[in-house]
Amino acid sequence: MAAFSIWHWLILILLILLIVWPVRKILRRMGFSGWWAVVMFIPAANYIGLWVLAESPWPKLEQPETQH
Repeated sequence: MAAFSIWHWLILILLILLIVWPVRKILRRMGFSGWWAVVMFIPAANYIGLWVLAESPWPKLEQPETQH
């Protein structure tokens, strides 16, 4: 009972593909590290991570726009 079965691994891979991957893409587009997506799985840290994300300056928004 201590070992993971194939179903446990399939569920874990499904979670990564359906949850972590899109959140990582969104965070990268915002200018943050994609590793912040891992914080979602730590129970109290996900709320702290959301507060940090909401209150921090977004690097992509601070860049001056280039005129064409």
